[in-house]
Amino acid sequence: MLTRKNIVTIDGPSGSGKSTLSRLIAAKLGYTFLDTGAMYRAVGYKAVQLGVDLDDGEALAKMLENLDLVLAPGDGDTRVLLDGEDISLAIRTAEMGLVASRVSAQGVVRQKLTAMQQSMGEKEAVVAEGRDTGTVVFPAARYKFYLDASAEERARRRSEQLREKGQPVDEKEILAQIIKRDRADSARSLAPLKAAEDAVIIDSSAMTIDEVVAFMFEKVTTS
Repeated sequence: MLTRKNIVTIDGPSGSGKSTLSRLIAAKLGYTFLDTGAMYRAVGYKAVQLGVDLDDGEALAKMLENLDLVLAPGDGDTRVLLDGEDISLAIRTAEMGLVASRVSAQGVVRQKLTAMQQSMGEKEAVVAEGRDTGTVVFPAARYKFYLDASAEERARRRSEQLREKGQPVDEKEILAQIIKRDRADSARSLAPLKAAEDAVIIDSSAMTIDEVVAFMFEKVTTS
């Protein structure tokens, strides 16, 4: 398998800052930002809206037959359009994160979205963030990173983001949800959360965003 030099993958647990950092490094490199996590959240959102059982593979497969899902640049987070509706804000909740974790464990969902993501990677240079972009989606990516931080630090960051948006915050509940999702993502049999063997592991607990971006940019442009 040929190494794809125009693909950068950034994996890691919920709340580690993958989306923010991926967006920044993509802009710095002139690549497209591929927010795979938002895609799973969108599928979970649609399932909840339609009352589809999150553990029913057949029902989810039927739902995905006519999936109209578009990722578009936006101010801040990626804009997510589902069936023509902007659901960007609706999917950025801790609850939808847990829903995304459940649907992502379903083979039919992962197969559908992985194919969509790989198609995007074939067409242009991308920075892909998620939980299995370096292990499953783009195993031949030249540059792979695994971004981590303590659960407490991730809960603090998420709480801060929500406060900035004027949303109510229960930091203890957010921490509990992060820990719960970590366990679910790491324990699932299908594409579990883990670092690729050739990924550069970064613990950002005590690093600023600028420091992480600078580190990644140097790795990509000098190796």
